[in-house]
Amino acid sequence: MQDTETKEMLADLIWLNAVIATELIQITENTSAILRKSAPPASCLTEHHALRETALAMAEKYRPGTMLSQHLMKHQ
Repeated sequence: MQDTETKEMLADLIWLNAVIATELIQITENTSAILRKSAPPASCLTEHHALRETALAMAEKYRPGTMLSQHLMKHQ
């Protein structure tokens, strides 16, 4: 595999993993809210926000300008 192709593939995988990670965080929050019949604890929401920001930063570093940032704003 050529170096450029490898870099593109890795950038795609980083972006896809960030999408998966942020969606799993949202699923976890939604499931917690359903089971608790109330919002997740504030500490969890704060930590999840930081995790989302980290995943988004990674995704934007390698695939800037995707819809991921706009999509994540709708989660909150």
